[in-house]
Amino acid sequence: MLVLGLETSCDDTGVGIVDADRNILANVVASQLAAHKPYGGVVPEVAARAHLDVIDGVIAQALKESGLSLSDIAAVAATTGPGLIGGVMVGSMMGKAISAVRKLPFISVNHLEAHALTARLTNDIDFPYLLLLASGGHCQLLLVHGVGDYRLLGRTIDDAVGECFDKCAKMLGLGYPGGPLIEVAARDGDPKKFLLPRPMLGRKGCDFSFSGLKTSVRTLIEGQTLTPILVSDMAASLQSAIADSIADRARHAFAILKEEKQSVTAFVAAGGVAANQKLRERLTKIAEENNVAFAAPPPELCTDNGVMVAWAGLERFRLGLTDGLDVRARPRWPLEEVRNARC
Repeated sequence: MLVLGLETSCDDTGVGIVDADRNILANVVASQLAAHKPYGGVVPEVAARAHLDVIDGVIAQALKESGLSLSDIAAVAATTGPGLIGGVMVGSMMGKAISAVRKLPFISVNHLEAHALTARLTNDIDFPYLLLLASGGHCQLLLVHGVGDYRLLGRTIDDAVGECFDKCAKMLGLGYPGGPLIEVAARDGDPKKFLLPRPMLGRKGCDFSFSGLKTSVRTLIEGQTLTPILVSDMAASLQSAIADSIADRARHAFAILKEEKQSVTAFVAAGGVAANQKLRERLTKIAEENNVAFAAPPPELCTDNGVMVAWAGLERFRLGLTDGLDVRARPRWPLEEVRNARC
């Protein structure tokens, strides 16, 4: 059983092909980084046009890489939300077109569910597991009971952690995307140099907050010359503050599950921010404290890609969950609503 997956929800055009034995036969991603870098962030209209320009070629490259043709594909999966609506429409319409012409089943995939299930592809994780989903647009803790069965434990009340990285990187003159650049700059920095807040630390529940961190960074560097030493120290201090905040929220999540006598098989991190190695180290320790395994996909499968969409599509397809070609693209689609996601 081979599934083709299309991902166009933001600024990467991703096409992947996977099979039911967890083999990745193709993973092709066309980045738009150069197009958006001058703006310091993703411009929706530019992203949508770029997806249109390259998606045919990316699909062709994925088929060539895998040595397959569309006649070998059993089903087509495409991200239909959440995301930048112009880009989402490009990928979903292409998926529907292939489905209609080749008479293949079509699977509507929630972008967040694709991230949530990727560790089952790469690490063979069983349900249920605790999930940290952290990216440029989202930061959530969820209990994953199964495909389409998610319980939200906490989410950011303001900015996503990836947005915090991006905005702070821009203030520090590091450029875009911020997360990887902050991580590199932090390697030579002192994480204790700047006293930054740890938002929500010690508070009840599992919600996150990151807007105060951005404000603190701006206040501390205002009027200062951005020397390499200052930038490295601030990057290290910011990375440490974010890791402390996320670690605290994760501990609260485990405490809630323990109180409810809810066992989990693993603690999983997914989304672009999960590629950060310092954060992975902190989360690994929390998993060890709670006697469960820590799992995260390799960095290239944490950022947006077609493989995760293909896998989520395969998981849904083998449960008999396919969709009509009238399924709509949507800019907002909370993960906890996926169970009843027929449109």
